[in-house]
Amino acid sequence: MITYEPFWDSLSRSKESTYTLINKYHISSSTIDKLRKNKPLNTTTINDLCRILDCKVEQIMKYTPTENEQIL
Repeated sequence: MITYEPFWDSLSRSKESTYTLINKYHISSSTIDKLRKNKPLNTTTINDLCRILDCKVEQIMKYTPTENEQIL
Protein backbone atom coordinates (compact mmCIF):
# COMPACT_ATOMS: atom_id res chain seq x y z
CA MET A 1 0.00 0.00 0.00
CA ILE A 2 1.25 3.46 -0.84
CA THR A 3 0.85 6.02 1.91
CA TYR A 4 1.58 9.73 2.02
CA GLU A 5 2.79 9.92 5.61
CA PRO A 6 6.18 11.23 4.46
CA PHE A 7 4.42 14.08 2.64
CA TRP A 8 2.88 15.36 5.87
CA ASP A 9 6.26 15.25 7.59
CA SER A 10 7.88 17.08 4.68
CA LEU A 11 5.11 19.65 4.62
CA SER A 12 5.44 20.34 8.34
CA ARG A 13 9.20 20.89 7.95
CA SER A 14 8.71 23.26 5.02
CA LYS A 15 7.58 26.87 4.96
CA GLU A 16 4.45 25.77 3.06
CA SER A 17 1.03 24.72 4.33
CA THR A 18 -2.07 23.18 2.79
CA TYR A 19 -3.32 26.75 2.42
CA THR A 20 -0.32 27.80 0.33
CA LEU A 21 -0.44 24.59 -1.69
CA ILE A 22 -4.02 25.38 -2.66
CA ASN A 23 -3.82 29.16 -3.05
CA LYS A 24 -0.28 29.80 -4.19
CA TYR A 25 0.51 26.63 -6.14
CA HIS A 26 -3.03 25.72 -7.26
CA ILE A 27 -2.99 22.21 -5.84
CA SER A 28 -6.66 21.28 -5.66
CA SER A 29 -8.40 20.64 -2.38
CA SER A 30 -9.39 17.23 -3.77
CA THR A 31 -5.68 16.41 -4.14
CA ILE A 32 -5.12 17.38 -0.51
CA ASP A 33 -8.02 15.11 0.41
CA LYS A 34 -6.45 12.25 -1.59
CA LEU A 35 -3.21 12.76 0.30
CA ARG A 36 -5.07 12.63 3.62
CA LYS A 37 -6.88 9.42 2.64
CA ASN A 38 -3.95 7.72 0.88
CA LYS A 39 -5.81 7.63 -2.43
CA PRO A 40 -3.99 7.32 -5.78
CA LEU A 41 -2.31 10.38 -7.26
CA ASN A 42 -0.84 10.77 -10.72
CA THR A 43 2.87 11.18 -11.24
CA THR A 44 2.48 14.77 -12.43
CA THR A 45 1.03 15.70 -9.05
CA ILE A 46 3.81 13.83 -7.24
CA ASN A 47 6.33 15.70 -9.39
CA ASP A 48 4.69 19.05 -8.57
CA LEU A 49 4.78 18.32 -4.84
CA CYS A 50 8.46 17.36 -5.05
CA ARG A 51 9.22 20.61 -6.84
CA ILE A 52 7.21 22.73 -4.40
CA LEU A 53 8.70 21.12 -1.31
CA ASP A 54 12.14 20.67 -2.89
CA CYS A 55 12.30 17.02 -1.89
CA LYS A 56 12.63 13.49 -3.24
CA VAL A 57 9.76 11.16 -4.11
CA GLU A 58 10.41 9.08 -1.00
CA GLN A 59 9.76 12.21 1.05
CA ILE A 60 6.26 12.33 -0.44
CA MET A 61 5.17 8.70 -0.39
CA LYS A 62 6.20 5.24 0.73
CA TYR A 63 5.23 1.70 -0.13
CA THR A 64 4.48 -0.79 2.63
CA PRO A 65 3.38 -4.31 1.73
CA THR A 66 0.13 -5.37 3.36
CA GLU A 67 -1.81 -8.61 3.56
CA ASN A 68 -4.99 -6.89 2.31
CA GLU A 69 -3.65 -6.07 -1.12
CA GLN A 70 -5.27 -7.42 -4.23
CA ILE A 71 -3.70 -10.59 -5.61
CA LEU A 72 -1.94 -10.00 -8.91
